[in-house]
Amino acid sequence: MRFPVTILAFSLLAAIAAGGPTDDANLEVVNRYLDASKVQQQALRGVQMEVSIDAKLPRLEKQGRMRGLRFVSRLGKITYRRLGFSGDTTIKQEVIARYLTLETAEHDEKSVAITPQNYKFQLKAKLTQRDRHIDIFQLSPKKKRVGLFKGELWVDADSGMPVRISGEWVKSPSVFVKKVEFVQEFELQDGVSVPSHIESMVDTRVAGRAELSINFTNFTHADDDVDDSADASNHIAEETPGH
Repeated sequence: MRFPVTILAFSLLAAIAAGGPTDDANLEVVNRYLDASKVQQQALRGVQMEVSIDAKLPRLEKQGRMRGLRFVSRLGKITYRRLGFSGDTTIKQEVIARYLTLETAEHDEKSVAITPQNYKFQLKAKLTQRDRHIDIFQLSPKKKRVGLFKGELWVDADSGMPVRISGEWVKSPSVFVKKVEFVQEFELQDGVSVPSHIESMVDTRVAGRAELSINFTNFTHADDDVDDSADASNHIAEETPGH
């Protein structure tokens, strides 16, 4: 089974087939996206946001929710402060904790970035939402590497900022994981795309399907930068006492 995908509501929708399989289709928009990605990356550093993570293991009938704060340092390091959890401890330890560990782990950003070095871009369709024009690109990874995926990139044609990214990882991060699918949606704030929602489904060999629904709200610039010298063991702070 595939996980439910959040459908964006369009007041005016027009789908136009891409004009051919060439990788250079609408190259101007691709270049605008690449430039916008650099602006987005810098704008989303030195910030904090509230996060709510809902997770389920349907086969085991277990679920849970974590509330917390997500920090991104000025060097791009991600840390979390857990504010509270409710639900089954299996969800807390085996699903949410693993997700947080994966996201806070250090990795080579260039090796998984959505760039022509890692992907083939093919214009698939065009959408219009009110006065907003969106180009949809089919992404095909050039290598089979953990963190790369096959799927779609939705781009605001005017600003080049990402609107939606979805797909399936082309390589499993673990022998215990059979498949990873996801949808990530963004909102434009002050001309920059910020993450608003993630839906993810992980098909595991032991516990069956794991589902995550993550919401990000209240983006602000952090008063104090996260300590980039902290080691990985400190990337997930303990829950606030009393929660």
